[in-house]
Amino acid sequence: MQPAKELIAKVNRGELTTGPLVIDHLWPGLMDHVLRAEMDYMIVCMEHSCHNTERVAEMCALGRLANFPVLVRPPKLDFSTISRTMDLGACGMLLPTVETPEQLDVVRDAIRVPPRGRRRPGGMGNRWIKDMTAADWEKDVEQDVIILPQIESQKGMDHLDAIVGHEVTTCAAIGPYDLSHDLGVGAQWDNPKFLTARDEIRAAAKRAGKVMWMIGDGPSLAKEGFTFLCVGEPSVILESAMTQIVKQTRGEASEESLRGYNA
Repeated sequence: MQPAKELIAKVNRGELTTGPLVIDHLWPGLMDHVLRAEMDYMIVCMEHSCHNTERVAEMCALGRLANFPVLVRPPKLDFSTISRTMDLGACGMLLPTVETPEQLDVVRDAIRVPPRGRRRPGGMGNRWIKDMTAADWEKDVEQDVIILPQIESQKGMDHLDAIVGHEVTTCAAIGPYDLSHDLGVGAQWDNPKFLTARDEIRAAAKRAGKVMWMIGDGPSLAKEGFTFLCVGEPSVILESAMTQIVKQTRGEASEESLRGYNA
């Protein structure tokens, strides 16, 4: 699982890493755009989207061939869903609404083959390895698969250190929108209650010797010292860019110039 290994090595060196969270539109050509933009990874969301498993497996395969890390956010945290996500060929997962370390115990068992876990591997995920021994799975997949548990509730905050310090947790992660609502300050990004929770997650990551994954406005977060960043959803980024172009164009086109051209 070389793409995952290289990404986390870069993250752990404190280098700036950026990627999108793909929710609305997923197609093979998106890989070209992400690579040309010099992003470092991609997360395909299956929690809030209508992506089918075949398309997700295709994107994971493209990532494997391009040595580019494609992670998946599964819709649930049960054993079957996590094991199935591994079968699709994902090199990591962004886990929604993790609230207890016991949930990560289930994840651990679903990503590891016996005797270290209970996974029965199959599908595209088998293409990460050449041999099928337990030792090969551990060396080539299980040691490198990226697990990012999102803290999205007060209950998750209550078990913060146990979640972040869990053996399968690669980096701490946050779900800022859901967390802010659960704290009673929905989308109030400057509210002290939200900022305190965010900083507590960051501190827990530091205590565990890990990095925090953060999603939001890339330039602003980089100024605050965050380095493992998700800089947005591609459709939202596209809409923002188009809106900016229209505003700039309208600003350059005075009424007088338009009247002169159309006369």
